[in-house]
Amino acid sequence: MANNLYIAAAEAESGKSLVVLGLMELLARHVQRIGFFRPVVASDINMDHHIRLFSERYKLSFSYEAMYGMTGRRAVDLMQAGDNDSVFTEILDKYKKLEKECDFILIEGTDFRGSLTQFEFDFNVRFANNLGAPMLAVINGKGKSVSLITDNLKIVKGILAQEKCSQIGTVINRVCIKDVEVIRKVLEENGKPDEINFVLPEKEILQKLTMRQISKALDARYIYGKDENLNLDVMDFRVAAMSLENILENVTGGSLIITPGDRSEVIIGLMMTLLADGFPKISGMLLTGGIKPDQQVTRLMDGISHLPVSIFGVDSDTYETAMRVSKLHAVLTPENERRLAIALGHFEANVDVDVLGKILRITRSKVVTPVMFEYELFERARANRKHIVLPESDDERILRATEILLRRNVVDITLLGNEEEIFKRAAALQLHIDGVNIIDLYDNDLVQEYTAEYYKLRKHKGITKEQAFELMHDVSYFGTMMVYKGHADGMVSGAAHTTQHTIRPAFEFIKTKPGVSIVSSSFLMCFADRVLVYGDCAINPNPNAEQLADIAISSAETAMNFGIEPRVAMLSYSTGESGKGADVDKVREATKIAKQRRPDLKIEGPIQYDAAIEPSVAKKKMPQSEVAGRATVFIFPDLNTGNNTYKAVQRAANAIAIGPILQGLNKPVNDLSRGCLVKDIVNTVVITAIQAQEE
Repeated sequence: MANNLYIAAAEAESGKSLVVLGLMELLARHVQRIGFFRPVVASDINMDHHIRLFSERYKLSFSYEAMYGMTGRRAVDLMQAGDNDSVFTEILDKYKKLEKECDFILIEGTDFRGSLTQFEFDFNVRFANNLGAPMLAVINGKGKSVSLITDNLKIVKGILAQEKCSQIGTVINRVCIKDVEVIRKVLEENGKPDEINFVLPEKEILQKLTMRQISKALDARYIYGKDENLNLDVMDFRVAAMSLENILENVTGGSLIITPGDRSEVIIGLMMTLLADGFPKISGMLLTGGIKPDQQVTRLMDGISHLPVSIFGVDSDTYETAMRVSKLHAVLTPENERRLAIALGHFEANVDVDVLGKILRITRSKVVTPVMFEYELFERARANRKHIVLPESDDERILRATEILLRRNVVDITLLGNEEEIFKRAAALQLHIDGVNIIDLYDNDLVQEYTAEYYKLRKHKGITKEQAFELMHDVSYFGTMMVYKGHADGMVSGAAHTTQHTIRPAFEFIKTKPGVSIVSSSFLMCFADRVLVYGDCAINPNPNAEQLADIAISSAETAMNFGIEPRVAMLSYSTGESGKGADVDKVREATKIAKQRRPDLKIEGPIQYDAAIEPSVAKKKMPQSEVAGRATVFIFPDLNTGNNTYKAVQRAANAIAIGPILQGLNKPVNDLSRGCLVKDIVNTVVITAIQAQEE
């Protein structure tokens, strides 16, 4: 996995591009495979300015398509449709593809110039978390007092802390030179010891347009000048609507003059100032109205081709042209080595690049967002594809989930039902499920084999052959038998059936793993910054001490299977040795049994929820514990507590609950809630596939 860093501006005109350029230059010196990525760009056709700059300057071998997540227009469309998750998922998917090719990726946030402006900084923080990137925030100090900059700094830090975004530091850019030292002290007072903070004074030239940028932005026609003149700085622009004498009186050095194309005296007069001493030298002219200069004027211009000026023509009138120029913003371009040298010199003069380099090499984000976690699950499932059977093909949500899973190329799927009816239903929903396998329970070659197998396994329970044959036409029994026989690697059901109907066949003939006395469940609870495991919240109403120990061990193994370090909290209304009574004694005994059976696991109990999850509470109640305050696996004493708690936390903390995941079975079968969403089905199928990989 590549190291990364996210650069985000807290507001418009912060000079973020200077910081990004300085960091790219630093990384290019030390990193062999460097990447650059932007979550959102303006266009998928016209290349983003910064992607072009860094791609060309540092000879990056990636396509334009590979270096951005999506366009601003698509992001807005998805958000307006209420599908924020797809914004982050699509961006993460693009980023992960680039990550495989890089040792370090520098990520540049959005620009406060498109449709996302009102959401800007918050979205950048969420983008950073989802990409697993620590953030360097850039604050605009232009024209601001020390107190206002201080307030802005506190607001930015508050947002980052609220979102639990890993931050390596802050850059306050464009500060008045006289305030630089004071602002540095403000940063020190408000920063953390392990952060690195910089203050950059204003560098006016970096905010100026060039003739190259203006001509390109206005799609202007070339009239006069050489290529090198395109890099001339435009210090300001003037509309030449007066007589030549007054224009010459008011022109300043580096000006862009905007005038109609038929003002021959203005064109000739301004060109003469470039030959005469004592006159300010303009950078260029824009000739408006679609009017070409007179033929004789053109001959004159051609005769003095060495003048340091650029002249272009546009079709718009003078007023419209001036308005368009006024709305342009300076950008760094690979062709303008002079501007790049100024920018890099300014950055390195104010930033300790050696210190910054050390931090970049060691900093890793510890945040795990739901989007990140879900993406990793998809990647794991895709790496070793498994075959999952979905029995409830008559449910619209199942068909929608099937399309998503097939399009993302995550698993192979079998649907149970009539093929003609399934495809007819899918077509009505405008779904494309080509590639799915379909088995009709009343027209297949497996039902006799499955009937015989079930009869053999259950005849000691009084099951007849006729009953076995009838049960094999039940979708839950048929699907479970597919898993048992190895014709599928796992089953997901329950969208249209009860939990009991879904899991009863698994209890009957898939059964539990050796050494496991009980089938239980857990939920993967995806919070904004981490993923926790809750168990048992769906299956066992009131487990005894030994069963509770089994649930704890199974839940710890589930955590390990999904990349979560298990630190198990056996929950009760009492912490430590203080509590008395049957309920707390059960938890105490379960903890003892679990520790004896699995001494390699970190297990603590009985412990209250607040002491298990909150370090400050743990410090008071269990200061010596390896689990208290850091628990990742939470074992509830009974179903009433577990089910209510997971639902309350899910709603109150806006967490994503993935599950229930059935644990303890020999082969994976998972149950859905009848109120599940399409996304829940997709996630549960992916979870089941990963469980099958572990088997």
